[in-house]
Amino acid sequence: MNLVTLLPFIVLIGAMFLMTRSAKKKQQAAAQMRNEMSPGTGVRTIGGMYATVKEIGDDTVTLEVAPGVHAIYAKNSIGAVLEDEEYNRIVHGTTEDLTLDTPVVPDDASSLTEADAPKADLSKDGDAGEAPKLDLGKGDEAKGDQAKGDEPKDGKSDGDAGTK
Repeated sequence: MNLVTLLPFIVLIGAMFLMTRSAKKKQQAAAQMRNEMSPGTGVRTIGGMYATVKEIGDDTVTLEVAPGVHAIYAKNSIGAVLEDEEYNRIVHGTTEDLTLDTPVVPDDASSLTEADAPKADLSKDGDAGEAPKLDLGKGDEAKGDQAKGDEPKDGKSDGDAGTK
């Protein structure tokens, strides 16, 4: 056979070797991580639950998922072994204040504006105590005609049948 016909097979076998090698390295790293567990260590399961290791068996791990609540998991279900600082930050919300020298940024912009800035006058007359009145579309003459008791132009009043 010719080298040109063997080249695709050689490339395919090489790619398969590299993929299995990387998968094997990942499995070894995960097994080593699980072996680093000890009672009292914080872990995250592959389902995303955070817990503390209480006991370690051959294939199982007893986790304390809440104070006084213990559950037994397979060792393979441990997704990550966390450092104490990271576990406490995530679970308990405790953080060490490393930024003591940084300035405090306000939550809103009200402290950034001047307190004695002049307020805008929104009234028409310039009277600060009275808000402007809105025109809702009906003119005063339409109200005046109805108030005098005049009949509408089409001869129908509000209570008659056929009114719109």
